[in-house]
Amino acid sequence: MNVLISGGCKNGKTGFALKTADRLACGKNKYYVATMIPCDDEDRDRINRHIAERADMGFKTLEVSRNIGSCIEMAGENGTFLIDSITALLLNEMFSFNNREAENVEGTKNDEGTEDSNGTENNEAVARCIRGLKKILEKARNAVFVTDYIYSDAVRYDAVTENYRASLAAIDRFLAKECDVVIELCAGARFEHKGGF
Repeated sequence: MNVLISGGCKNGKTGFALKTADRLACGKNKYYVATMIPCDDEDRDRINRHIAERADMGFKTLEVSRNIGSCIEMAGENGTFLIDSITALLLNEMFSFNNREAENVEGTKNDEGTEDSNGTENNEAVARCIRGLKKILEKARNAVFVTDYIYSDAVRYDAVTENYRASLAAIDRFLAKECDVVIELCAGARFEHKGGF
């Protein structure tokens, strides 16, 4: 079974996803695929909270910040994979420079040797994410994907941010179509948009 869990930041998505993946695993192999590259103390605090949250749940942690399909080779196909999060994965694929805290970085080379202008119009990043996610959807026993619902407000941002939001929306649409269950968490409420438990 494949499950997409979306919602606003800090709405309990990771906790809910851990319980969902644990239930789907039925005592068999389960992997927490951590995609975030920490840039500041807030990121490190969030990572530490997530580590504490799953400490006694028996998840094996795989740190995969790019090339998400590689988690299948790392762990094998017979398992339940929790990918947390698609939001961070796309960030890593779009902005491939090492020093994320540097300001106004332009003309950075990505792994393919082509130039990114701070991620604007970078459709290849979306394609890389979707290729890797397809591999997980096709080969994993179960998969749970966590994403952030950051693309629906009425505020207009700069071109780089708008491209990032549109790119995340494209990936989330792909996952919503492919997953058996789509759940949104919002202000403590749970909305099942597709499938259910």
